[in-house]
Amino acid sequence: MENLFSIGEVARYQKISKQTLIFYDKIGLFRPDYIDPNNGYRYYSAKQLDYLDTILIMKKIGFSLSEIKEHMQHYTIDSSLAAMKNQLSVIDSRIQELFMIRSRLVNRCQQMEETRGLRGKESSVFLEDISSQYILVQSVEEPYTLREISIATKQCFSDSFQKQLPVFFQCGVVVPLERILEGRYTEASHAFLPIEKTDKAENIRKLPAGKCAGIYHVGDYLSIGRSYEKILKYCRSHNLKICSDSYEFCINDYITSYDENEYITKILFYVTSDN
Repeated sequence: MENLFSIGEVARYQKISKQTLIFYDKIGLFRPDYIDPNNGYRYYSAKQLDYLDTILIMKKIGFSLSEIKEHMQHYTIDSSLAAMKNQLSVIDSRIQELFMIRSRLVNRCQQMEETRGLRGKESSVFLEDISSQYILVQSVEEPYTLREISIATKQCFSDSFQKQLPVFFQCGVVVPLERILEGRYTEASHAFLPIEKTDKAENIRKLPAGKCAGIYHVGDYLSIGRSYEKILKYCRSHNLKICSDSYEFCINDYITSYDENEYITKILFYVTSDN
């Protein structure tokens, strides 16, 4: 039709699908200028193409379709400026979030790069001076089985996502020393996520700087007892006094591998010289 564009032409010019235009019509966001009563074909005016440009630009900027629809009912330079300034704040927040996510991924990749060579090997006990750090903790309910540990870990993640806490993409558990000495190696008292210092949550524990004895346990979690036996033997033979519960940091786990033989857990105890 003269001075009108078919839905196919508009879709081709704007590089969007006809289904998108039909959906925009259905929700009242962008209706055709004319619908042929004989065949139901949709046609759009040249002026409407500018209107569609505005919709697509706002969508690209990050506005939702409902926000675009409300804005374009009667938009002026003042309302557009206010909307764009508000979207700038949204974008700035998203950029900060993406930077945080990127730093977490870099940290996780570094840990995996440093330890993946341990697969299929037995790790040796080492001593390490660690810096202070923070963990978001969640109590594990009795009877302290892997099921309860998994639930506590999920609660940590859920809490961190809901409150937008600056956690690292890593989990771990605290196993009381007395349980380890009794051979109850997998009965954790708390699950945790490493986290940056924040006042957005109360269940945060500070791990102080100090000397630790550690070992990387390679393999499925139920076999972790053999690594605890090695580290306990090492501390006895080197006159080291264990003065903390065990902190287990998952380096490679269900998040990064389906094969439990590839799991790598970093075990740390705070120690002092027993002289």
